[in-house]
Amino acid sequence: MSIGKPLPHDAAALHVNGSARYIDDIPTPSGTLHLAFGTSPIAAGTLNAMNLDAVRTAPGVISVMVASDLKHDADVSPSAHDEPLLAVDTVAYVGQPMFLVIATSHTAARAAARRAIYDITEGTPIFSIKDALAANSRFEDGPRIYSKGDASTALATATHSVTGSITMGGQEHFYLEGQAALALPSEEGDVLVHSSTQHPTEIQHKVAHAIGKPMHAVRVETRRMGGGFGGKESQGNALAVACAIAALATGKPCKMRYDRDDDMIITGKRHDFRIDYTCGFDTTGIIQAIDVKHYTRCGWAQDLSLPVADRAMLHADNAYNLPNIRIESHRLKTNMQSATAYRGFGGPQGMLGMERIVDHVAQDLGLDPATVRQRNYYASGSSLAGKQQADTTPYGQEVTDSIIAELTETLKSSANYDDRRTSIAVWNAENSIIKRGIALTPVKFGISFTLTHLNQAGALVHVYQDGSIHLNHGGTEMGQGLFQKVAQVAASRFGVPLEMIKITATDTAKVPNTSATAASSGTDLNGMAVKIACDTIRKRMENHFAQLHNCDQSEVIFADGDVHVGAKSYSFAEAAQLTYQARISLSATGFYKTPDIQWDRIKGKGRPFFYFAYGAAITEVAVDTLTGENRILRTDILHDAGASLNSALDIGQIEGGYVQGAGWLTTEELVWDDAGRLRTHAPSTYKIPACSDRPDIFNVALWDGKNPADTIYKSKAVGEPPFMLGMSAFFALSDAVAACGPAFANLQAPATAEEVLSAIGRARHV
Repeated sequence: MSIGKPLPHDAAALHVNGSARYIDDIPTPSGTLHLAFGTSPIAAGTLNAMNLDAVRTAPGVISVMVASDLKHDADVSPSAHDEPLLAVDTVAYVGQPMFLVIATSHTAARAAARRAIYDITEGTPIFSIKDALAANSRFEDGPRIYSKGDASTALATATHSVTGSITMGGQEHFYLEGQAALALPSEEGDVLVHSSTQHPTEIQHKVAHAIGKPMHAVRVETRRMGGGFGGKESQGNALAVACAIAALATGKPCKMRYDRDDDMIITGKRHDFRIDYTCGFDTTGIIQAIDVKHYTRCGWAQDLSLPVADRAMLHADNAYNLPNIRIESHRLKTNMQSATAYRGFGGPQGMLGMERIVDHVAQDLGLDPATVRQRNYYASGSSLAGKQQADTTPYGQEVTDSIIAELTETLKSSANYDDRRTSIAVWNAENSIIKRGIALTPVKFGISFTLTHLNQAGALVHVYQDGSIHLNHGGTEMGQGLFQKVAQVAASRFGVPLEMIKITATDTAKVPNTSATAASSGTDLNGMAVKIACDTIRKRMENHFAQLHNCDQSEVIFADGDVHVGAKSYSFAEAAQLTYQARISLSATGFYKTPDIQWDRIKGKGRPFFYFAYGAAITEVAVDTLTGENRILRTDILHDAGASLNSALDIGQIEGGYVQGAGWLTTEELVWDDAGRLRTHAPSTYKIPACSDRPDIFNVALWDGKNPADTIYKSKAVGEPPFMLGMSAFFALSDAVAACGPAFANLQAPATAEEVLSAIGRARHV
């Protein structure tokens, strides 16, 4: 049985020896052309004219295209049709594509793009939340509001209350492979697109629209990405559309890849947020009511901002049962890169706001924040049977599967939390320069697309005469190990060794109408679709051999690379050959849709999630109070992956998710100047965590339990939930800062050394 084995990533060896093929590694035909965008130097204004003479005469330039050269409406938005490929009359952010250079080399195209002379009448850009609110610059009419109970009345009668605000910055995806696409023109105006994308079907749709053809004229293929993290869900549209248009215009293959600086300047980031809150609670720390307001800068175009902001609201409770809560969300339009999908998709921002509230309550009462957290948890699913009604979320979904209380107790025990907290208090009392902090934070993350119709997947499986198996599905591989997990599912259904399974590139010509590989749903959806396809073929084979041996189908067993029928055994290859000779189809499609979900985002009511994934992390840090510099000393994680399909891959995702989450809240700071120019657009100025930033002691374990929901082999999604475990690093820093003085430290994110030092001053009333 291949399921549950800690197998390495299917392309691990290729990654190590450098032979894993990405878009820029694909051998291209002679004469392939290269593209680059000329971008706006202005954040807001009216485009009067562009002098592109110097661009057209630059060495290696074949052609230059502006918006008026496009034969069809070339929009690259994933939602609101508000992102023209090339600017038309106005410019909306620094880095917006204005024209397209087609040249003989990547270097020539980039160099030529910088020769343009712009005539732009500058407008008044909107950058801040304050300015956006004053101008009523927003997406959707007014704020979106979800509520449960009566927060206003409960706040008025609460024993205690705290009021505060936390800001959290955005985050650059910093995938190792930048955005890239390659388009090859075909006969009759069709086109083949190789794209580094999480969403091949969206690329197909946007390209077809831009070239004025039906979707069947466009084939999109994606073998793998060198990282995605949500940044390749919609941001790759522009490159693929540009390449397709240029390829059909020139009759030549066209390739485009962003330089790292261009990538960071042009593409969207994680949404930054400001969250204002008022919380009422009793003397034991039980939360009685919360009023919370979310403000997010969405950038110049809508992109995926509405569902991102919705998910932030849906995770504003995190793991806590809140009887009275009002959540108000403002989606603000600003003259910056259009913020986009990023691992967690708004969930981390909503959770961080909730965890700040709990920390504030604990500090106000002088309690251990972990104690306050535990007192407010959702009731455990195991305690609900016949005893009480299930707790409900602010949007009305019953929480029947919670294990967060048991998981937290197990983690606290294994990490020796109580004793360590006591020793840290002693250390801090005796040391004035180096302060230590420790924090435990939980995660409850909903699994499913909140746009219900996206919760579907297809698969195509072929069994060849020699017993080898070819597999294709709608998910994309970006390093997370999806292909390996799905191959393990197929191997288990046929009872064959994993090496007999071959998964090929995601291809819109094989599996149509795919959803993005996002929302942590890749294995849940595609694994089930593959299982259904494999079972269809297996049942045909079972029926054939049952007839052949005059026995019941249940007596036909697939195991250990063989097919057993009573006392008779065939190798799987022999069984495949006999089935083929009997003229029985050895090919099948599979289709799966997630059951039991329904959601009304306007009313804020329903069951948007099939189930919840849980986890908790304990992080210990040390802070130099003279400089604000800090280190993560130890992290202990216990995470719920259900019945893990592959513990090695899952633990890798948990480790990486934690480090990426901690990076968002500590070292990764995006800085724009007063003109709207991104100043942190390279690794010299934008600091993702390095190897030395990971915890010195890093203990990661999987919760021993199956998913009560009917998922693939009772596993749980593990793509996004671990990201939020990084919150424990932020709150450990906050705990260390709190040891510096009596005032509420009010640490903001990202907690860079400068911010930590400022918070220390606030704690000391300096």
